[in-house]
Amino acid sequence: MLQLQHARDALARLGIQPLVVTFEGEEAAGEYLAETSLIWPLLVDRERRLYRSYQMHRARIRHVWGFNTLRAYCREAWHGRFPRLPRADTGQQGGNVLIDPTGVVRFHHVGLGPADRPSVKTLLTARLGHSGGVDA
Repeated sequence: MLQLQHARDALARLGIQPLVVTFEGEEAAGEYLAETSLIWPLLVDRERRLYRSYQMHRARIRHVWGFNTLRAYCREAWHGRFPRLPRADTGQQGGNVLIDPTGVVRFHHVGLGPADRPSVKTLLTARLGHSGGVDA
């Protein structure tokens, strides 16, 4: 999320309006907003309807707590950004979905774990129409 916030000007120039979705409750969502200074809308989806709609189910334990996740957390800690301790279902897959103004899905990525996210460049390229369609 931090990478996206750093690229907010580029996202805005391309008309990309991020919407952040969480399955945690309103209290946890409020804490997240306060901790991160999130600049985009945050939708609470406690029933996980959007997650299921985009095939974001249960991650495997090796993806949730594997090498890539530990490396990503160490990298953040090295820069003085410490991830908050998990408070909810760490096995819930997350992802990125890019939907154009007409409702067509232009990019779809289901993360294997917390460290599996597309780069900002990948999202910008997909918005520009160079992705070759949907990446599932």
